[in-house]
Amino acid sequence: MKELSLHILDIIQNSISANASLIKIIIEEDDSMDKFSIKITDDGIGMDREMLEKVTDPFITTRKSRRVGLGISLFKAAAERCNGSFSIESVKGEGTTVLAVFQRSHIDRAPLGNMAETIATCIHGNEYIEYYYKHIYNKEIFTFDTKEIKKITGELPIIAVEVITWIKDYIQEGLNELYSKS
Repeated sequence: MKELSLHILDIIQNSISANASLIKIIIEEDDSMDKFSIKITDDGIGMDREMLEKVTDPFITTRKSRRVGLGISLFKAAAERCNGSFSIESVKGEGTTVLAVFQRSHIDRAPLGNMAETIATCIHGNEYIEYYYKHIYNKEIFTFDTKEIKKITGELPIIAVEVITWIKDYIQEGLNELYSKS
């Protein structure tokens, strides 16, 4: 995939398929350690040990509409290609955590992409899932939490066009400010 945000979107879709009600996305960039990590945690149905051992195989999928599931295997390959690592932890009935770590300066590391659009798209696709997004850049922190946004919007649905537009702008401005501090 051309952007890491597309891998994130794919993992989030897996979390949604696993009936998650809370999805946490934590991105950490550290220039001094030359590290870029993406951690996605959900409270979905989780996987048993057997499925967990097979999940990075591109020819294994839980989807009924096709026989291959390339998303996780491509994400793993992208991290490993960039002198990084990839892991999945899951507990049946409790949820799943995916962690991809990249060498930040590696020439083959894809750009992050548009996280504002990615998060807004996820929210618009399912207003009942809570999303928590934390982005750390050289110890500076930006956070976004749909629970907090819902408190502010009150009766106005989080998927209302004006709210989604505001969310995209808020996230983009927050990330711009985060990167400008370092």
